[in-house]
Amino acid sequence: MRRHRHVVEHARTLAARYGFAEVATPIFEFSDVFRRTLGDTSDIVTKEMYTFADRGGSELTLRPENTAGVARAVIGGTLGARRPFKCFYAGPMFRYERPQKGRLRQFHQIGVELIGAPEPLADIEVIALGAHLIEALGVLDRVTLEINTLADEASRRAYRSALVAHLEANEDALSEESKQRLRRNPLRVLDSKDEGDRAVLADAPVIDAHLSAEAAAFFDAVCEGLGGLGVAFTRNPRLVRGLDYYCHTAFEFTTEALGAQGAVLAGGRYDGLVETMGGPPTPGVGWAGGIERLAALVEEVVGDVAPATRPIAIVPLGARAEAAALGLAQRLRHEGFAVELTYRGSLSKRLKRADQAHAAAAVILGDDEMERGVATIRDLDSGDQVETPEAELGSHLARYAPGQ
Repeated sequence: MRRHRHVVEHARTLAARYGFAEVATPIFEFSDVFRRTLGDTSDIVTKEMYTFADRGGSELTLRPENTAGVARAVIGGTLGARRPFKCFYAGPMFRYERPQKGRLRQFHQIGVELIGAPEPLADIEVIALGAHLIEALGVLDRVTLEINTLADEASRRAYRSALVAHLEANEDALSEESKQRLRRNPLRVLDSKDEGDRAVLADAPVIDAHLSAEAAAFFDAVCEGLGGLGVAFTRNPRLVRGLDYYCHTAFEFTTEALGAQGAVLAGGRYDGLVETMGGPPTPGVGWAGGIERLAALVEEVVGDVAPATRPIAIVPLGARAEAAALGLAQRLRHEGFAVELTYRGSLSKRLKRADQAHAAAAVILGDDEMERGVATIRDLDSGDQVETPEAELGSHLARYAPGQ
């Protein structure tokens, strides 16, 4: 949880610097929210969604991703009417997949959406935020930003025709899954990891030959903007998003440090999403990052993150000290300290409890100390201890306060 929180808090802080306000959408939605956006033939809809009927007979689905929920809330007016609308989110998602390293059935994502800005500047800002986060987490040198263009609808239609012709000419060499994708959503074949499929794709056409002047200019502007910010990237002409509402920029931050699960943060422009859901034509761009994957990468590259706050342990000895311990603990908590009470036993047993709580120091308070109005502070790392007037306890403990 410390690593999980480490990722989320860095993302939340940086998103705020870029002007993204935090939102929370429902963990379950009407199933049509995802069917209309993800497509009835997508793997998520056909194989991975947790769908159920509620007591009123409505069909609900635990959210497999959060962009559709944000778009639904924008269309319905739940979220702000200001455009462009910039939001950040963090929370659980659900997909019925085979659990493996970095991939869980209940997993967690951070993400940002920038809705209402058609300019390349929006894409640049969103990608720069992702790169800034990965840098802040200390793992930028183990991650590669891959980027591609999905162009505009006319360019994509021409490219799809050329790709389908190539795939159909080599259909016998395709995997069964790619043969099915060829019928349903041919661009998804480009995602295949099958060796036979990769061989067929090696000389497949790429989208560049089919770009309109407008689409080429848009992609050039994004690449130039990222270069101007010093955000390094690699062009991957096979990087796609399989749904029709995606266009122009597609990108992934990938790593080889986690085995097969290469992408830790990915996104793109989705100018057709809001319209697909019944709203007005509205441009949008965003990304989502897997918290578990990012946390695992932090562990792999950086090691353990900053430890949890180390408390002060109160060690009372004797009936009078026992009675005073709770009040002392509460006073120190109001002064900003984390405090752990040791509930029972001899001095040695209470100090052992303090060690188990990873306390930084112990305040030893016996009947004798109570008579003299003092307390003993023992540093639990060095073993050094000092006696101090009880009224001055807070100032003597200041170096153990959170953040010190």
